[in-house]
Amino acid sequence: MPHTTLLPGESAPALSVPAIGGGQLTLETGKVTAVFFYRGVHCPLCKDQLEELAQRRGELAEIGVDSLAVSMDTEDRAARQGEEWNFGDLPVGYGLTEKSAREWGLYISEKTKEVEQHPFSEPAIMLLKADGTIFALWYQNVPFGRATFDALKKGFEFILSHDYPVRGKVPA
Repeated sequence: MPHTTLLPGESAPALSVPAIGGGQLTLETGKVTAVFFYRGVHCPLCKDQLEELAQRRGELAEIGVDSLAVSMDTEDRAARQGEEWNFGDLPVGYGLTEKSAREWGLYISEKTKEVEQHPFSEPAIMLLKADGTIFALWYQNVPFGRATFDALKKGFEFILSHDYPVRGKVPA
């Protein structure tokens, strides 16, 4: 399956997955949104990142950024997260297909440990403008070395308060 490379300024792919706790998680236009793609229940770094996001989500909302999280985990694995992780009111989706993950340009990894899902996506963060276009992308092919919440918040705040232009729209 081919890997898609998204560029800032392009329309974000569609996103509609089941939500932990019930219902459907669908990407909506009309608000600036940070989408946190994560590896799944097997990843302790994802747990730490999403629990901090859930705890501090209101800080992003105060500067005009909505947030949500999505993984390729199965329903059973997502149910475990709902029981074991503290998501607060953070909308969390599961069941992202490999096809959809590739449309988002996510790196895909094969299972190497029994606790991992097969396959799963590596972490990424996408900041989407209110019109549904991509403003910024943070891709990773490994679970460590993530941007901190404080650094992201500071960047998001600068972008919004200074009408910062989309960068990197021209492919190399």
